[in-house]
Amino acid sequence: MTSPTTSVPAVTLNDGHTIPQLGFGVFQVPAEETYDAVTAALQAGYRSIDTAKAYGNEAAVGRAIADSGLPRGELFVTTKLWNDDHGHDSALQACDASLAELGLDYLDLYLIHWPTPERDRYVASYRAFEELQAAGKVRSIGVSNFTIDHLTRLMDETSVVPVVNQVELHPNFTQKELRAFHKEHGIVTEAWSPLAQGDLLADPALVAIGEAHGKTAAQVVLRWHVQLGNVAIPKSVTPERIAANIDVFDFELTGDEMVTIDTMGNGERRGPDPDTFNG
Repeated sequence: MTSPTTSVPAVTLNDGHTIPQLGFGVFQVPAEETYDAVTAALQAGYRSIDTAKAYGNEAAVGRAIADSGLPRGELFVTTKLWNDDHGHDSALQACDASLAELGLDYLDLYLIHWPTPERDRYVASYRAFEELQAAGKVRSIGVSNFTIDHLTRLMDETSVVPVVNQVELHPNFTQKELRAFHKEHGIVTEAWSPLAQGDLLADPALVAIGEAHGKTAAQVVLRWHVQLGNVAIPKSVTPERIAANIDVFDFELTGDEMVTIDTMGNGERRGPDPDTFNG
């Protein structure tokens, strides 16, 4: 394993642990392509890998980590509890199953993937997360796709504030109100689909900003996330794009450029609505 060429800043979580501000996501990466993609990411300097039971590629992530030769302490591994496993006992069992798939002794971060309000078990699931953290199987616990209402209930009925809420977030869907709530409560905002699944990358304003800095539109959007203080987990299976996506720490967007991107929002989601998604 070669030394990384890019040093990624760390964001401090509310429990004292840190997370790299830019990680590598494997959502929608087929299991047979995941090993090579994660290997390329680790070689490019990523040290945070984000997967989930629902992605069906935890085992391939684990093999790539094991074969990298990197010390476990240098890596930050996230996975997620799927909707079918909500509930106290089910969540405990699901964590053990994910650890076995990944071939790891502990997770750096375990997230509830969706609140699935119809099931109404996310509080019970999170109480199991608190036990997993106390037992040392999970270092940090958080959630994904939670709204302000979901977070408020969770914090009212449990004792550990989530370190992270991983949500859909990109220039078309900026989540300003949710980000403000996160900041008020010490929750880190982590963006999935940070590039809006590539839909924005031909936008003339983003292309023009990129040309001004000698960067691509994708790098501009990822830099926007960094300057907002978000954690972002872009996905790619192309080694060149994987490397380019982490190469965003050698330039800075101007205040006017940040405003231009901030005002691109049209409120359009690419993914499901957490209030109604119960799949």
